Amino acid sequence: MIELKGSAVPLTEFLDLFGVRVRRPWNVYDIAKVLADAGLATLPDFATCGAGDRVQIVALAATVPSPRESDEAVEDEPLPSHALPRRLLIGDLPSARAGVRCVSAASELSQATYLMRHQGCEQVPVTTGMTAVHGVVTWRSLALMYERKKDPTLENAMQQDSLPLGDVRDEFFACLPTLMEQGYLLVRGEDGALSGTVTPAHVVDRFESAARPFFLLGEIESLLRRWLGARLTEESIKAVQTNKKAERRSGRVEDLMFGDYVHLVDGEQSKTAMAQQADLNWATLQCESLDRVQFVRHLKEVKEIRNRIAHFDAEPLPPESMRELTAFAALLRDYVG
Repeated sequence: MIELKGSAVPLTEFLDLFGVRVRRPWNVYDIAKVLADAGLATLPDFATCGAGDRVQIVALAATVPSPRESDEAVEDEPLPSHALPRRLLIGDLPSARAGVRCVSAASELSQATYLMRHQGCEQVPVTTGMTAVHGVVTWRSLALMYERKKDPTLENAMQQDSLPLGDVRDEFFACLPTLMEQGYLLVRGEDGALSGTVTPAHVVDRFESAARPFFLLGEIESLLRRWLGARLTEESIKAVQTNKKAERRSGRVEDLMFGDYVHLVDGEQSKTAMAQQADLNWATLQCESLDRVQFVRHLKEVKEIRNRIAHFDAEPLPPESMRELTAFAALLRDYVG
């Protein structure tokens, strides 16, 4: 890897070096760790740059980390500036590139309405060659046609004025007013052809999948702090604050990082003194109804999920990770109350 220092390659070729085709939170995390171990980084940051960008492999800026007695890397520090998300584009919503069900200008109205009923579409564009949009048939435009007592033809059923059209490269938040006013947004791809449709329901799905993991992690951490802070002594908490000088260890559970919660209860960690203290902590917690081995394993899995989602990605968290977060939060709710 070090021999690549100073070279500039397309992002796709850079990802190929790691056997990766599409950036995901977990493989971004793994690649960043390999680069950091080799003392390297990329400009622009490979995790957030555009898919068509070239990245230059450069030396990692020298940093002086705080001393820590533990041999485990501190992975849950605050998010560095280079890992902050890039601007959100309308094309980042999956439905914006999922294709569009259309009818041609020569079609019968019944073809459009059948498509709306059968496929559950709220709107059907009337197009020529997927680039020229003549209008859109919607349930509202159909109602207006009958209300105005016009002949039931495709021409009369179309909404033709002020069509809500966007581009996959448009900023997401700039498109929201049009989307909310019209109830949908037709999206063109980079080639100018229609590539998808975005509705308020798609926006809700996108942000639910993006925000829910953060809320679950916040709840998990709040429950852990309430449980551990109520039962463990300041000295036992200070024992895991090894990333700070002795005089700056607060002994407050609110000042712990997520990895510290693992150190508090993991009796199989490599540092003997910390493992022995973890045994004492577990006895103090008086949680006989919890299987310690499984609890620690799941706590570590939640820690890994937390580290993965620290890097923004357009794709939602994998279902198995969401299930892990949901189940662990439910367990803590039942146990901590």
